[in-house]
Amino acid sequence: MSHPRDVFRRLAMLGLALCVLIAGGTVAYALVEDSTLWNGFVWTIDTVATTGSIQAPQDVAGEVVKVILTLLGVGTLFYALVSMTELVVTGELGTLLTERRVRKMTDRLRDHYIVCGFGRVGRQVASDLRAAGAPYVVIDADAANREAAYAPGVRFINARPSDDDALRDAGIARARAIVACVDSDAENIFIALTARELRPDIAIVARASQEENEKKLRRAGVDRVISPYKSSGTEMARLALHPNVTGTMDVAAEYRLEEITVQPGSAGDAQTVGDVRGGSYIVGVRAADGSFRPQPAADALLAAGDVVMAIGTPRTLERLEELFTAGSSVSTGD
Repeated sequence: MSHPRDVFRRLAMLGLALCVLIAGGTVAYALVEDSTLWNGFVWTIDTVATTGSIQAPQDVAGEVVKVILTLLGVGTLFYALVSMTELVVTGELGTLLTERRVRKMTDRLRDHYIVCGFGRVGRQVASDLRAAGAPYVVIDADAANREAAYAPGVRFINARPSDDDALRDAGIARARAIVACVDSDAENIFIALTARELRPDIAIVARASQEENEKKLRRAGVDRVISPYKSSGTEMARLALHPNVTGTMDVAAEYRLEEITVQPGSAGDAQTVGDVRGGSYIVGVRAADGSFRPQPAADALLAAGDVVMAIGTPRTLERLEELFTAGSSVSTGD
């Protein structure tokens, strides 16, 4: 299936060819029939449209001009009709009109995100942005991803993400950040270099498939580099080692934030926040019923199924993990 722009490009070329044909026929008729340019123009239109309302030329030169104009005119008009029919029947016209409408909407976007690449990682990024209510634009070189990227108010640009025009078209001048998640690390580097040249202050988050390319991406201007394979491997190992830790995030070199589930029968079950926190800071507790208590008081009671959000050093958090693990012998007074 041809792209809508290709069809309209053909129509534009046909229109230009038709104008040249009419101009040439006008001059030819005026010369061979020794008439005015206006008469030549009217005669040309009558010939090209095959209406036959004007008397045919009586001399050989005029008849030759008429035959040439008839053949070229009918062929051009027929090809234009076929192109228009293709545009309507295949539904490309609706696609083009939709793209034009979304393009105008993109021109009005501010503080949006540009997702470069719509593979498995790009789709997850788009899904999370959509869930957060954040506007975004997708750039991907594979036209087959257009349907997968479709969502109300979301524009899909079928182009190479590192292309200057594609990034400009996506509104990089007004965007908040770029997420470079193409499968190729080299392409992600090109995206970062192009984005930095077009917009030096924009935030860039990029994917690195290979660990050795992380430094190259940073040198290219990427602010944050994420390795999906490395991150997923680390997460799987962490879940295996600490099954009651549901989430973790490094907040400083020596501190991290963890979500730890209170297991039934653990030493921390039915204890207060003040009894269990030790050297860590309890910043919130999410109860089993879904309610959330930010900055719980020291006398707040913990129950099995609660998720405790704590900040501390690895040592203090390991103590909490053991405290909330079923069958643990760690004392709450430690």
